[in-house]
Amino acid sequence: MKVEIWAEVTCPWCGLGSHRVDRAVERFEHSDQVDVVHRSFPLDGSLPTDRTVSVREALLSKHGISGAQAEAVTRKIETLAAAEGLSPYRVLDNVVGNTELAHEFLAHASAQGKNREAWDTIFRTYFGKAEPVFALDDLLRLSDEMGLDRDLTRQVLTDRRYRTRVQDDARHAQRLGATGAPFIVVDGRYGVPGAQDSDSLLDLLHTAWNETHPVTLAPAGDAPGCGPDGGPDGCAVPARP
Repeated sequence: MKVEIWAEVTCPWCGLGSHRVDRAVERFEHSDQVDVVHRSFPLDGSLPTDRTVSVREALLSKHGISGAQAEAVTRKIETLAAAEGLSPYRVLDNVVGNTELAHEFLAHASAQGKNREAWDTIFRTYFGKAEPVFALDDLLRLSDEMGLDRDLTRQVLTDRRYRTRVQDDARHAQRLGATGAPFIVVDGRYGVPGAQDSDSLLDLLHTAWNETHPVTLAPAGDAPGCGPDGGPDGCAVPARP
């Protein structure tokens, strides 16, 4: 069974949503048969590529949110993350930048068989350490951390070799009905928006699994049991009025 997560690198709900998916899969009794795949859904290509801005500045300029309101919105996410085992999880005291190159790095790492490791690493670096993940040098450090070939990583990012793949990922999500991130699809049939809690995700895993793995009754000979109309072996049903 496949679980796909479309996400944006700097989206705090995406980092938390990814964590919740992992927790749901860990609790699922068929977890060894679940393949979790992260996909790219960049949300804002208009951010500058040559510099970063503070989250406070971005909230004010894009959404008109500042001061106490910005504190309330972001600290809520940080508190939820901490309660679920993600600590530290830095949202407000962070920076944002153009994520196109970061998504291309993730596509490259995925092509090298490191999809989940790459996404975990980039979320941990950005939200856990509040370190930038936008420039080529930032991504080369992550490449070294993950044991990727540094020269190859530099080359594919310089050539923008995975730009089309990232764009295809985003278009695919939109065709499936995604309007924001995270967007989670289970077994290609159930799409759910947002950072769903792990209990709801676990229920969804069960639903998808049961639909594709129906119970087959094996022949077992005659054995006593009760039916809707009772029976001679002590199966009493109330008499109908």
